[in-house]
Amino acid sequence: MAAGKLTAIAVTRQTKPGTYGDGGGLYLKVSEGGKSWLFRFKLHGKATWMGLGSVADYTLAEAREKARTCRRMVAEGLNPIDQRREAQEAAREAQGQTFQSVAERYIAAHKAEWRNAKHAAQWESTLALYAYPHFGSRPVQSVAVSHVLAALEPIWIEKPETASRVRGRIEAVLDYATARKLRSGENPARWRGNLDHLLPRRSKVARVKHHAAAPYTGIAGLMVKLAESNGTAALCLRFAILTAARSGEARGATWREIDMDAGIWTVPGERMKAGREHRVPLSAPALAILREMAALGSGMDRLVFEGGRRGRPLSDVAVSKALRAAGGDGFTVHGMRSSFRQWVAEQTAYPGEVGEAALAHTNADKVEAAYQRSDLFEKRRRLMDEWAAYATTPAAARGEVVKIGRARA
Repeated sequence: MAAGKLTAIAVTRQTKPGTYGDGGGLYLKVSEGGKSWLFRFKLHGKATWMGLGSVADYTLAEAREKARTCRRMVAEGLNPIDQRREAQEAAREAQGQTFQSVAERYIAAHKAEWRNAKHAAQWESTLALYAYPHFGSRPVQSVAVSHVLAALEPIWIEKPETASRVRGRIEAVLDYATARKLRSGENPARWRGNLDHLLPRRSKVARVKHHAAAPYTGIAGLMVKLAESNGTAALCLRFAILTAARSGEARGATWREIDMDAGIWTVPGERMKAGREHRVPLSAPALAILREMAALGSGMDRLVFEGGRRGRPLSDVAVSKALRAAGGDGFTVHGMRSSFRQWVAEQTAYPGEVGEAALAHTNADKVEAAYQRSDLFEKRRRLMDEWAAYATTPAAARGEVVKIGRARA
């Protein structure tokens, strides 16, 4: 039979041993052992034959499609034999890879870029609690929308914030699996164009719950109560209030970060939420607290506010208990930052960006942020001195009447 376009009937009837071309690099090979498909291609000047499978397994139409795929690879400079080998290796690796095993690999691979161990622990705990019971043991390739919904629907209304985080983490793990060639196809945990058609938007099921903040007019009274305690937790909370710092930033402060002479606390980027170094101007009352703590020991690598065990920081629970003991029941430690921000807005003439800089908030306006390179430190120093004076002066001495009620962050 002369080389040329093949037909399904010709493929069936041909019995004479030989190689018969179909065009486009596809060939039918007939031998005593049977019939098979071959693909011939030239890459980097070298001609190569590639087996495409038995005629018993693939029809002429299917062989043509396989040849077409190979031609596209060659056109892109890829060797289809190598590509097939990699796909086979990926398939072998995917065997036995469950969603849980891939999730554990993802967490291990990304731990280094996460700021603290707590973040990794949160990933592990949320997936173990909400995802693994539904599809943790399933092959990662077979996780589908129905499985993701089984994990999310029970908590989507009751715990919308948690559910949103779980969905995002499932999506990240499945994207990782796709990148590792452990699965293919669309990501069933993707929100836009997928789950947004099946679940209500988070903004529709719950309003954002803000940290309960004490009225700034009551901060001085709270500081008086805290000063009556000589506990480390109360001192740490007073320091956090005076510096408008987050609880974790204050609890993790080390003496290496403190420059008592210059009156500056420099928090390294790895301990900041935004990942950037933050300089905090220290007012006289804040420095007084530091001197009190220094009397207990101030080695460069020691924590300023150690917990019950040396070298271990205070827990967030300990600081929260100090707040409740001082009459701040119902408020949160983080809410003290909101109290400060409201005081800046209502009681001072400082621009909003100065208050935001004091809180180490990043500027959402990327264009404005590009021009505002300064950390406004000198303005913040004056602001924090005024805040310290306000926070340590009882309302009666200012001739104010403390309003009852809560401010909302």
